[in-house]
Amino acid sequence: MLDLTTLLAFSHTYCVAICAVLVPLNLILTVATFTLLELQRPPAQIHRSTGFAIASALLMVLHVLTWLVVGVIRIQTFVLFSLGLCCLVLNLWALWHPASLRRVIHAVVQWSTQSFRSLVQRVEVS
Repeated sequence: MLDLTTLLAFSHTYCVAICAVLVPLNLILTVATFTLLELQRPPAQIHRSTGFAIASALLMVLHVLTWLVVGVIRIQTFVLFSLGLCCLVLNLWALWHPASLRRVIHAVVQWSTQSFRSLVQRVEVS
């Protein structure tokens, strides 16, 4: 049977290790999903990537909720909770409506490329 007290104690005992794994994992898996979308990979690959990313984001949100349940209200809890929710929402967006997210990603990539080129040109002139 699932014992919530044991899970709560585990989450609090190994908090630093859990966060040390989940924070980079969330970021890497979300960027991997974005990369697969931008490269227009087959839907099966995108679904697999979003599945792993959603699972990772849910784990982070649940881990932070264990701290909120016991009343730990600190900036770290809000930052980690926001990161988990952002990764969760972005990957759900990639799962449910990949075409619109692909357009947004493409626009951001174009804008950042143009900004970088403009910056390089200004530095070369100086």
